[in-house]
Amino acid sequence: MSQLFTRHLTIHSHDLGKDATIMLALVNEDMQGLYEDFFPVVWKVTKFGKTGSYMSQVTYTNQLAFAKGQVVDGNYITAATSISLNAGQKTTLTGQDDDHYTFSTPPVAGAPGFVQALNKTGLIQDLAVGFLNKGDFAPTPALYFHDIGDGSQVTAQFTPILRVYITSDYQETAILRGAINTPAIWTQDLTGLAPNTTWNLKRDTLTGRYTLTHA
Repeated sequence: MSQLFTRHLTIHSHDLGKDATIMLALVNEDMQGLYEDFFPVVWKVTKFGKTGSYMSQVTYTNQLAFAKGQVVDGNYITAATSISLNAGQKTTLTGQDDDHYTFSTPPVAGAPGFVQALNKTGLIQDLAVGFLNKGDFAPTPALYFHDIGDGSQVTAQFTPILRVYITSDYQETAILRGAINTPAIWTQDLTGLAPNTTWNLKRDTLTGRYTLTHA
């Protein structure tokens, strides 16, 4: 079991010069099957104003979790059932309807470095891998797996690569079915950050480009 850690990030701006919306998602572009077998889920969307001070805060804890939720209008809705587990552990989903689906506990040993969930409900299911912050009732979804057949298994190796985009095309919990059209202005593996960090969002008045820099 890897040691649990928490990362608190604060993004703020002052007199940005133009209204902007930032979108945060955990997207590891090196993962095989991305946008085919599984899809990132939008984590956070925040609007920053042209003038004045604005701030956005997020918290990530590397307590991984599987969840069975619902998708409505392309958005992942709060999980009906979930289970916390760590890399190298495996769980099994059983049940017959939304009121009685359960993940097996405690998780058993699985493939080293991966989290795994076996579907034994007799039906096709949609599952998500996410993370659970202290005090949260349900995990925050990060990766969405669609059409998992009965007897099939989700295997995920999760690395928290945070990408920040300037875009107003998405809302929180939206499932990203394809790569974002605009390039990320900032990319960071959260494992490499200090527990608490603050970042300044700025806009270059000559180029119109946005940057995030350590405060």
